Amino acid sequence: MLVLSRQKDETIMIGDDVQITIVDIRGDKVRLGITAPTEVPVHRKEVYDAIRRENLAAAGMNPDDLAKSDPNKRNNTRPPKKT
Repeated sequence: MLVLSRQKDETIMIGDDVQITIVDIRGDKVRLGITAPTEVPVHRKEVYDAIRRENLAAAGMNPDDLAKSDPNKRNNTRPPKKT
């Protein structure tokens, strides 16, 4: 995991198309503004997990079945970068 420090109104770039801007900081809460192409889905983690569970249930799959078929999911790692 990459950990970065940013202040209000500073931005982090992910690739060429995704920008994450620190909009506000209040106590222990940070508000982020995310700019991404429409084809890149952006969700809070708990929403993403719920969508994934619903999709797997609709496909008649168990989440464990998916992890068994994809070694990257099982180890929670990304595939190697192509150079």
